[in-house]
Amino acid sequence: MKRQPLHRRLGWAVAGWREAWRSEGSFRTQIFFVTLGLVLFAIVRPAPVWWALAVLTGALSIGAELMNSSLERLADRLHPDRHPDIGAAKDMAAGAVLALAIAGAVIATLAVLSTL
Repeated sequence: MKRQPLHRRLGWAVAGWREAWRSEGSFRTQIFFVTLGLVLFAIVRPAPVWWALAVLTGALSIGAELMNSSLERLADRLHPDRHPDIGAAKDMAAGAVLALAIAGAVIATLAVLSTL
């Protein structure tokens, strides 16, 4: 469905977020930790560059979680039986989320240490 109006495309994106919130515990966990990090930043008040890095890694980790969840759902729908290649693909996607979550935690730690 190409060439749809912006409001319709945004509606689909918001529906994706709602579905992820409803059905994916990992998505809710990512939202929780990104929110916690931003609250910590509001308390510690690091330099603007740290805010930019935190928002960027937070958005990337949430985006990666959405991609991971969509990949898992699609793979499970297309091939409901266990298969080592599908398991490996799902594990790699989860690893991408973990890498970004670790990067966010390191950035938060460095930002807090820079304010001491």
